Amino acid sequence: MILPTIHMNGTAACDLIEDLTRASASIYQAILDVQRAGPNARDYYPQGENAIYSANRDHASRLGRLGAVRQELEDIIEHVAKSL
Repeated sequence: MILPTIHMNGTAACDLIEDLTRASASIYQAILDVQRAGPNARDYYPQGENAIYSANRDHASRLGRLGAVRQELEDIIEHVAKSL
């Protein structure tokens, strides 16, 4: 991942941190919302006894992708904060 270089002609570190922190918080809220919207076996049993396992795998994958994006944002925040 390429990280920003903080310099006089670029975005101020404080502004970057503020924007990235807001984005990270939004993704955190999305993670909580997606967790609450997890698969319920009653919605999958008509598709066969193993359908819920596939749905749970897909759900975990979605959460993992959101978590990975949030972690990238946190890594950028940490990098920018070191420039202060």
